[in-house]
Amino acid sequence: MENEIDTGTGRNILPKCLREKRQMIDTVVFTALVSIVFLLFSIPFSHNAWFKLGNSVFTIFTILFAIGGLGIIIVSRIVMYRTRMRFEMTYFQYVLWCTSEIILICMLYTLFTVLIAKPEEYSAFGVFMSSLLYGFISVGVPYILAAMYFIILDQENTIRLTHMSEVVSDEVITSGNSEKITLFDSSGVLRLSVSSGNLYYIESNDNYVMVWYTDNRGELKKYLLRCRMKMVEESFLGSYLVRCHRRFIVNMEKVKVLRREKDGYVLEMDNDTIPQIPVTKTYVDNVLQVFTDKKPLVF
Repeated sequence: MENEIDTGTGRNILPKCLREKRQMIDTVVFTALVSIVFLLFSIPFSHNAWFKLGNSVFTIFTILFAIGGLGIIIVSRIVMYRTRMRFEMTYFQYVLWCTSEIILICMLYTLFTVLIAKPEEYSAFGVFMSSLLYGFISVGVPYILAAMYFIILDQENTIRLTHMSEVVSDEVITSGNSEKITLFDSSGVLRLSVSSGNLYYIESNDNYVMVWYTDNRGELKKYLLRCRMKMVEESFLGSYLVRCHRRFIVNMEKVKVLRREKDGYVLEMDNDTIPQIPVTKTYVDNVLQVFTDKKPLVF
C-alpha cells in the first residue's frame, strides 16, 4: 500500500498495516526475542547489569523486570490497536509512541537497579541514561526492522482500483464498461481484471480471497487470489465495494435488498444463485451509509 499523505496538512500518515493486530503481535514477539538475545550478550559488558539466572534472588527480579517490560509494550500496543479507528497516526506520532515505550522500560530498569543493585558509584540519572542506549538498541532496532518489513510486505500485497484508461487491455472501451477493477496477487502480478458491473462480492479464505463475478455469458465464476482481506478493504475505500462482514466485501451496486432479521441485517444480491450475505454489527454503519446514498429496497 502506498504511504498515505494528508493533503490538507502535508503530514505523512502511518500505514494502517502497522496498527493491525497480527502485525502488532508479531512485532512484540520479534522484539522480545531480539531483546533477550541482545541482553544476554551485552550483560558481561555492562557496568551496572544485575541480571542473573539460576539459584539467586536476582533471578526473581530478572523475571519480574522482563514481565514488567513486556507488559508495558503489550498494554501500549493494545491501546494503539483499539484507538486505530478514532484517529490516524503520523510517522512522527508513531516514533514518539515507540520512544515513550522505551523510556518507560528504561525507567523501570532504573528503579530495579537503584532498589536492588544499589550502585554507589552511579546515580539514578546515570543508570537511566546508560539504560537508554541499551533500550534503543534492544527495543528500538527491532521496532524499526519490523516496521520496515511490514511496510514492504504491505506494498507487495497491493490491489488497485483503476479505470479502463489506466489498464492495458485489448477490450473495447464502452460507456457501460469503462470502470475496471484490477486485482494483483501478493507478488504484484496482475491476476484478474473484471468490470465493476460483473463483480458481486469477495470472500475471505485464510490467506486467500475468492472473487465472485459473472463472465460474458452471465455465469457466476470464482477466482482464487493470494491476498489479505484487509488489503482489499483498504484498497477499495470510497467505492461501492464495502466490507459487511469479517469474511465478505460486497459490491453494493449489485445488492437488490437489505433486510433486517432477528440476528441482524442481511444482503440479497441481484443474482438468485448467490446466498444472502450477513452484515455484522462492526460494519453495519458503513453499509447503511452506502444504502442511504444509494436508496435501495430496505425491509
